[in-house]
Amino acid sequence: MSNPNFSKTTTTDFTNGVNNYTQESKTTDGSYNKEENRWSNENASKYYGFYYGVGEFRSAIDSFATWVIGQGYTVGNAREKIICDHITGWGEDTLLSILFNHLAVKKFNGDAYCHIIREDENDITSKLLNLKPLDPRRMTHITNKKGILIGYEYSQGQGEVKRFKTHQIFHSCNNRILDEPHGTSVTSAVEWVIEAIKEARVDWRRLMHRSSVRVLYVDESDTAKQNELKTQLAAGINKGEVLIIPCKPEDANFKDLEVPPADAWIRYLEYLEDKFYKQLGVPKAVLGGTADETEAAAKVGVITYEPVWTKEIMELEADVWNQLGIFGFKINKQPSLMSNMQSDEAKNTGQTKLEYQGEQ
Repeated sequence: MSNPNFSKTTTTDFTNGVNNYTQESKTTDGSYNKEENRWSNENASKYYGFYYGVGEFRSAIDSFATWVIGQGYTVGNAREKIICDHITGWGEDTLLSILFNHLAVKKFNGDAYCHIIREDENDITSKLLNLKPLDPRRMTHITNKKGILIGYEYSQGQGEVKRFKTHQIFHSCNNRILDEPHGTSVTSAVEWVIEAIKEARVDWRRLMHRSSVRVLYVDESDTAKQNELKTQLAAGINKGEVLIIPCKPEDANFKDLEVPPADAWIRYLEYLEDKFYKQLGVPKAVLGGTADETEAAAKVGVITYEPVWTKEIMELEADVWNQLGIFGFKINKQPSLMSNMQSDEAKNTGQTKLEYQGEQ
């Protein structure tokens, strides 16, 4: 072995050759350069696709809406109750189902809308007749130079656009940030992990399905005979028949494909699902997914979720009063687990003291 020549040593250049992670900067959609500035829900179709096609996502969004409005509501007097009871949406809705729909769309899309129909649509104080859910894919917000919302445009199809005043649209924004002329969709935060979960499941399903295929090794180089054998083999598998090959056993044999070990895949999928629920902000416990949690952990998850749906209740109540003018509208809150948790802690504390005294 030759002696090393240390005068010829060099170093790597990872600092310049390997890029570090950098977060992309983002600007808001706020625009003030015109008398009327327009913003549309350009991602509404994609976000609806996630809600419609991803079971966990739809279940989490629906669970959120259920926790907020699932216990129903009360109003200030008999007159307001009659008005609320006669709201039918598209004809078969109730105010409860409309508000459930509204909350779900608000969460996955960022903004939700209903057409407010009154006896006199130009009079904000006239009697409320109906509340009709609208498609966010067709809605455009209009703001003035000061960034104030001054109206909406709704595409009716075939190039027809209907202009609405602000008091004609029941509009709820999800966590509006900075000067954005719209709410913030939760879908954008979990989009990557949803796609990763779907990819992992599709990959594993494909591996499981392919493992049912048997590989046939034959000592045959003639292409025509190979093609004939493939056709016969496919027909035999399709009909569940036994394929008979006239040859020596050592000239043709089957080999089963093996499924890779599932442990690593399961751990990866559990990691993605845990990441999904944390990013979405909906604990798995409220969906009934407590198989991998203790009872105490599930209760803590629900209790820490209480401020979230309490905030949503307060926002919805404010929207209903400010935009619909329904007097005394109050949502019935879900029962709190706090008292139950405190009771369990008191019992555990007493039990611990007795055990400690017994050891003495």
